[in-house]
Amino acid sequence: MKNQYCKVGATTPLTNEKNMVSLLERRYNSFIEMAAQIGNSNTKLAEFLQVKATKTRKTLEKLA
Repeated sequence: MKNQYCKVGATTPLTNEKNMVSLLERRYNSFIEMAAQIGNSNTKLAEFLQVKATKTRKTLEKLA
């Protein structure tokens, strides 16, 4: 059996800007939805997700 190597946290760059925008839009919506669902039960996690959504939105604005 051959060894398989996996780089944890490795990312594959998106070469197509259209795909990148749609992916970032989905992630932004996902972060917003998760933050709303968690709401009052876990405020630290909700704040973290809101910060991630804000960073994603800023990246989207730079691309537009």
